[in-house]
Amino acid sequence: MRPAAPQSVTLHDVAREAGVSLITASRALSNPAVVSKATIERVQRAVEATGYVPNRLAGGLKSKRSMTVAALVPVISVPQFLPTVQTLTETLDAAGYQLILGQTGYDRARERALLETMVGRRVDAIVVAGLLEPQGWAERLRRLHIPVVETWDLTDRPVDLLVGFSHLKAGSAVAGYFLARGWRHVGVATADDQRAMQRHAGFASAVGRSVPTAIVKAPSTVRAGRTALAELLRQDPALEAVHCSSDALAAGVLIEARTRCIAVPQQLAVCGFGDADFAECQEPSLTTVRIAGADIGRRAAEMVIARGQGREVAERIVDVGFSIVERGSTASR
Repeated sequence: MRPAAPQSVTLHDVAREAGVSLITASRALSNPAVVSKATIERVQRAVEATGYVPNRLAGGLKSKRSMTVAALVPVISVPQFLPTVQTLTETLDAAGYQLILGQTGYDRARERALLETMVGRRVDAIVVAGLLEPQGWAERLRRLHIPVVETWDLTDRPVDLLVGFSHLKAGSAVAGYFLARGWRHVGVATADDQRAMQRHAGFASAVGRSVPTAIVKAPSTVRAGRTALAELLRQDPALEAVHCSSDALAAGVLIEARTRCIAVPQQLAVCGFGDADFAECQEPSLTTVRIAGADIGRRAAEMVIARGQGREVAERIVDVGFSIVERGSTASR
């Protein structure tokens, strides 16, 4: 004979264990602001004692809200996205939302598959690092009236809401910084993803000509940075300054320069992107482009929360800008 299937613990069991009414137990778990702290503690002890697990799906079907938000990032391990994910998670959590994280791997097909899955799970909103394809899912999400916050990029025609900055302007700003110091033999070490290539385009446009370029596969790594500098020196042995599309690439450039006995910044200036936590700890410390990643996550979460509460978002497009943080790797020489 098969063993009898275990009976599910219900909210009635929790209420009985806590010595409260069913409605009180329900409010303690779903709307704790309307019950006393002592009652919440009694109900929580009863939950632990009985092993009760709330059926979030059933509650979501009744309210038409799942209290979950999907966030899609290219690669979870990329340091520049971590502050955004952290503040996005914390701000949503304070409002009762849970974050589901998906990794696209810089792959549009993978992004589409993740969107299909997330929408199927009835998420309340979607936050994306980057811009969605203008056709396909972007239009479907508009028709489904699912709030979408695109981040880490800039356009005047977002799917819905946007918090980001211009990559073209960031690349142009670094080029201007280099040119102001009289460096003419400049090059770019860049990953092949769309946003990094936009910065490369902005850099080359500001310089006014094509520049030596080493392109590596995204996500960029320290190892790729070493290979990139070797390629740039092959293209221009008189290289004076390198703009890297990430701090990881820049760290690799610094290592390769040291291996070749090229003094930084005396013989070669290096600038990264992202201001990762290790950038200031490099030797020499790394000049980089700082993005307000934590602010992006907080603002995106606030937009989602406002929409969930039925409020209008006053500013649909927010440009957080960027800044160049000057450190030892480009110090005056």
